[in-house]
Amino acid sequence: MKNFKLIFGGSLVVFMLLMALLAPILPIPSPDVPDMAGELRGPSVTHLLGQDEEGRDVLARVIYGARLSLLIGFVTVALSMSLGTVVGMMAGYFGGRVDEAFVFVSDIFMAFPSILLIIALAAFMPPSILNIIFVLSAVGWVSYARIVRGQVLALRGVEYVQAAQVLGFGSPRILARHIFPNILGPVIVNATLSIAGVIIAETTLSFLGIGLPQGTPSWGGMLDAGVAFLLVAPHLSIVPGVAIMTAVLGFNFLGDGLRDRYDVRH
Repeated sequence: MKNFKLIFGGSLVVFMLLMALLAPILPIPSPDVPDMAGELRGPSVTHLLGQDEEGRDVLARVIYGARLSLLIGFVTVALSMSLGTVVGMMAGYFGGRVDEAFVFVSDIFMAFPSILLIIALAAFMPPSILNIIFVLSAVGWVSYARIVRGQVLALRGVEYVQAAQVLGFGSPRILARHIFPNILGPVIVNATLSIAGVIIAETTLSFLGIGLPQGTPSWGGMLDAGVAFLLVAPHLSIVPGVAIMTAVLGFNFLGDGLRDRYDVRH
């Protein structure tokens, strides 16, 4: 309970997860039903956060947008973490040409600003959830692989790993039983922090029109639509902006709290 960042960040994340999971049963209007008579209206009793340019409920669209952002965030991080962990463990444990090939490929990825590389890849694909996940995972695995490689390089020379090698244990068993459990902490911390980055990247793509399909209740799409009405209906941009800030803040605080809790070097 003394870890404020862990408690505060975890509370924000749990709150957003509950809102996203319970969206279908919450007493809110449909996010896709227009009401032209109420277009651009501000907050009211029936629409707590106002209505957009088509009269749709902003609160409902923010909550359903959270479902998409969190889904993309968790799936992307799971895929990136899985691929990066496997590649990093292979490179760090076997070394030699395997490690040299990994370093060469990862240096190429790291040479480009990640957001520009993501935009460049997404521009050649039709907007969809699967394509966004694919693009973000194709770029995001490198950071996990580099972290895991460094951890494995430090662990493969410790006594219990050398003892397992002397006893004749195979490489898969050594990696799975003796190395992987000891690198899991830093990987989980990085994954938690990465979800915030994935949410920002997905929002950026949707804001630019190359993320989710038009009309989908996404935070980036809401920001894009709200720019044209910033002076007459500022709530269209403020509400999704606050939602993005809350999500990023929650995952960043949660990641920092986990690092304080589990990383003995911090």
